[in-house]
Amino acid sequence: MDCSGEFIAFAIETGVLRFGEFRTKAGRLSPYFFNAGLFSDGASLGRLADFYARALLDAGLQCDSLFGPAYKGIPLVAGMAIALAEKGRNLPFCFNRKEAKDHGEGGVLIGAPPRGRVLIVDDVISAGTSVRESVELIRAAGATPCGVIIALDRMERGQGELSAVQEVNERYGMPVVAVATLDHLLDYLGKHQELAQNLRAVFEYRQQYGIRK
Repeated sequence: MDCSGEFIAFAIETGVLRFGEFRTKAGRLSPYFFNAGLFSDGASLGRLADFYARALLDAGLQCDSLFGPAYKGIPLVAGMAIALAEKGRNLPFCFNRKEAKDHGEGGVLIGAPPRGRVLIVDDVISAGTSVRESVELIRAAGATPCGVIIALDRMERGQGELSAVQEVNERYGMPVVAVATLDHLLDYLGKHQELAQNLRAVFEYRQQYGIRK
């Protein structure tokens, strides 16, 4: 069952999704701001991980292991692995460190070695740098990156006509699963009168910077 509306309500409730005027890295003035780093206590991280697990199961994307890119992907991949195990799907996971160790276990990967089809677990995709680095690490370990799962797809054009999510799909030929998208946010705003004042601004932003369907 689609959990996008429930997730958006949760993000608003926790202050992770806010409305106003926010300057993006691209210099655009956005009417909303999403910061997954604010899921910063046990209860909110547990619920977030459950949304990730539900979105993956709903998507039907098959994978053999999970990978979380440092740093935000580390708690996400661990939480998601727990949530999936609670739903009867126990998957190994690993994450990377930014600098390789030359003592102890060494290397840049911590956890179960990537195997088979590996799903990348991250918060959002902006420039795609994290995905590129993750793909390289997974392939170097002899495994195959099979997709990416993120919290929110802003559905926003990058430098060209494609969004960062579409660029990942086109470059690597793998799907990106999002717990929620900008279209889901617009739908949610339209159904909740107390948030209706934000609907026009978000819609106009979508019209100006959104990808073509």
